Amino acid sequence: MYLAHVSKGKLITIEGLDGAGKSTLATALTQAIEERGVRIELLREPGGVVLSERIRELVKDPTLEIGARAEALLYAAARAELVHQRVEPLLGRGSWVLLDRFVDSSLAYQGAGRGLGIEQVRTINLFATGGLAPDRTLLLKISPATGRSRQQTRGTEPDRLEREDEFFFQAIAAAYEQLAQAEPQRIRPLDGEQATARVLEQALSEIEDLLPPPGA
Repeated sequence: MYLAHVSKGKLITIEGLDGAGKSTLATALTQAIEERGVRIELLREPGGVVLSERIRELVKDPTLEIGARAEALLYAAARAELVHQRVEPLLGRGSWVLLDRFVDSSLAYQGAGRGLGIEQVRTINLFATGGLAPDRTLLLKISPATGRSRQQTRGTEPDRLEREDEFFFQAIAAAYEQLAQAEPQRIRPLDGEQATARVLEQALSEIEDLLPPPGA
């Protein structure tokens, strides 16, 4: 379980398989939340600050071979610096933060996909983040086959993780299901197979209790 954190702002995270539509939803959701009069910053993982962006280049580089433990530690290091430099200061000033991926990605990808163990990877990331907990996590659910199909239409070369086989992504999808069942109050599943507008509508309904009322 995550530890509780004390802040004025809210931390919303978006999770899901590659190709689930996280970046599309993140952009639309940021705009919708701003229209409710909330200050919000959209950040991505790994990335968001110089060090973390450099680590992003490493972990995504298809020419590199990276061991599973090193991979998990690199993601945790990038996350630690992002939390230290951007996320915690923003939350402390009362801003909301919307993160395209957070700790749950490592639990699913490295914990399950790489076979390191969810609890082992959770321990690393509790240290990296100081126990920072999302107020709400939106989990975009798609099949691994849909994710693969969407990746192929992007017109870009797949990165190091996107080149993994079907069994890798099936393990990740199963892990996300397990995480959602364990924390239903925090993790809210969304049907990522439906139209973009409908996904946004459903996402907003799942964070409505956190938002100020319209016109407030």
